[in-house]
Amino acid sequence: MATSKVSLKFLIDKKGHKVIFAEAGKDFVDFLLYLLNLPLGTVIRLLTEQDMVGCLGNLYKSFNELDESYIRTSQIRESILKPTVSISPTEIPLLLLSDELPSKLYRCQYCNKNVAKEPNVACSSCSARGHGRWNVLSNEKGFVKGVVTYMVMDNLEVSPMSSISSITLLNQFKIQDLSVLEERVVDLGMDEALKLLKEPLQSNTVLTRVFLGTMKKLGCYKCVFVFFKAWN
Repeated sequence: MATSKVSLKFLIDKKGHKVIFAEAGKDFVDFLLYLLNLPLGTVIRLLTEQDMVGCLGNLYKSFNELDESYIRTSQIRESILKPTVSISPTEIPLLLLSDELPSKLYRCQYCNKNVAKEPNVACSSCSARGHGRWNVLSNEKGFVKGVVTYMVMDNLEVSPMSSISSITLLNQFKIQDLSVLEERVVDLGMDEALKLLKEPLQSNTVLTRVFLGTMKKLGCYKCVFVFFKAWN
């Protein structure tokens, strides 16, 4: 697996012990959007059966242990336990499974729906087959533009960053005493990435639950007045 890290800048309500929002770049937003693209079988495999919410982990485990004599083909087992992610590996933002994906993916040029590992197979959607009927997916990386700084809320809502939206947000949280606020810079690594995959399935305070308990170990912090000064 990849070992790259992403830096985030958090604005924290110390009194309420919660993350107000994160100031993030393209890499973190791409990562969050990449999580939406993961097949369910891949999510279960990343989290392990024990960490899954509900009983889907049990279903995955039982099928993994099912004897070959009960499964029509080995390809079926592979497609369920290790499903293909329908984006090019060059688009994958940083942290998950980049070493387990095919080196190249192809999309059917007729229906533009199905994705395959090989260019000379039948499309399951429109049955097209043959050389030249599958297009290599774009090498353009990621999902959002990199010239923008993004605001990511505790519940993972994403929007472009601006001083006006930030001040409006503080008013919504009814924060009048700026001394209760801190800015902290943290690194997102593999451990946090896996937590970010799990927490949105069961929480609306994802950033707080994933980062707040360990932030002092992960990064540094500066006074909130420096945070606002950077926007002026």
